[in-house]
Amino acid sequence: MQTPTIADAANLIAAKKLSPVELTQHCIDRAARFDDIYHAFLLPTPERALAEAKAAEARVMAGTSLGPLDGIPIAHKDIYGTKGIRTTAHSKLLEDWVPDADAFTVTKLADAGTVMLGKLATHEFAFGGPSFDLPWPPARNPWNPDHFTSGSSSGTGAAVGTGFILGGTGSDTGGSIRGPAALCGIAGIKPTYGLCSRAGILPLAFSLDHAGPMAWTAEDCALLLQEMAGYDPADPASADRPVPNFSAGIGRDVKGMRIGVPRHWHESDQKVEASVQAGIDAAISAFRDQGAEIVDVTLPSLQEYQAANFIILVTEAFTLHEPWMRTRWNDYGELLRDRMVMGGLMAATDYMQALRRRREICQISADAMKGIDLLLTTAAPSEAPRIDNVPKWANLALPGFTNPFNLLGWPAISVCSGFGAGGLPVSIQIAGKPFQEVKVFQAADAFERATPYRNKRPVLLGEV
Repeated sequence: MQTPTIADAANLIAAKKLSPVELTQHCIDRAARFDDIYHAFLLPTPERALAEAKAAEARVMAGTSLGPLDGIPIAHKDIYGTKGIRTTAHSKLLEDWVPDADAFTVTKLADAGTVMLGKLATHEFAFGGPSFDLPWPPARNPWNPDHFTSGSSSGTGAAVGTGFILGGTGSDTGGSIRGPAALCGIAGIKPTYGLCSRAGILPLAFSLDHAGPMAWTAEDCALLLQEMAGYDPADPASADRPVPNFSAGIGRDVKGMRIGVPRHWHESDQKVEASVQAGIDAAISAFRDQGAEIVDVTLPSLQEYQAANFIILVTEAFTLHEPWMRTRWNDYGELLRDRMVMGGLMAATDYMQALRRRREICQISADAMKGIDLLLTTAAPSEAPRIDNVPKWANLALPGFTNPFNLLGWPAISVCSGFGAGGLPVSIQIAGKPFQEVKVFQAADAFERATPYRNKRPVLLGEV
């Protein structure tokens, strides 16, 4: 049995052709067989999962299903608080911490009937990784375990890619959903800032943190986001607005849309590999063939976005961690320590200048988007590197394609756009204006349906 998509599984469960218990057992068995290689899970919860699957099956048989996610196996990034279940942030500092409440989004997904298979690997406190000096090993790429998953939602990327789960949660402060989605060949969306509550999720940088879903397809991400989104007064940044039908554009083409391409980002600001450029070109052709208008857009350079994003991120992160960094320095992994301590070297003027520049960049970007529906670029410049060859200062060495949208707070999704010379996935990234997730999903789904890449799954080590 191949792990199905959420959409396919939901249809089969609704038609009583697939048992939630059978599906959950498949996922449990698959993880038990292969996760010693891929290290996606920090804590599996198979007993709880089977109990929840049996309850979902009973509802389906009684005609009282909770909706399309009822009986769907998922798991949570281990910065999402889970009541009575260890939540570690992949760090020695929280090695034995058990929250007394669920995160808001964990509750919402549980109320939708999802089956929780466990807690997933992350970079330490969603920032330091891949680290080999922590209580648990880093997650590995589902297409080749010698290679990197990106981060920080590394376990979710690995677990979805390997088929251990159908979908999962991630967080994104500079690309931590879209980076693993890109390198692991799956879909992952960073929604508009404020669309999903962060209450109960361990923070990294308050003004940049986003919560969102990861799954095999854009359609699956839309189904998950439907239940994750919603106003929460416990999160001061939560947007008090109606939640739209995120699947409204699924199955439709992009005829009539104007899609902007900031070519200078991937052609000069950071030149991408040929396979990545081929994916972007394929998306341009597909969207044009469907009736979209493709226009060139000039935005601030990737370096400008990165400079403001990084200063804000490390300053806010160090503010949160300073008490522990003063008293428990050696309990952090080396990568987390060395990256985060830079926040302690920032002056108040540095932070305030970054905030000032952020406002300017937001206005420039909004002006450039007038009359344009979506932006098309990539989420990663290349295939995944080897996991033992990731630079410590990767966040500074080259500007990223994802952090512009954290700085802006706009929605952005990464989906697979092909494979590189090494056989590993590459990506496109589609971004939209605030609260325009419906259009983002519509375009991402249209691209996936126009290309064959969702039909190819990784062959795991030892899998026949």
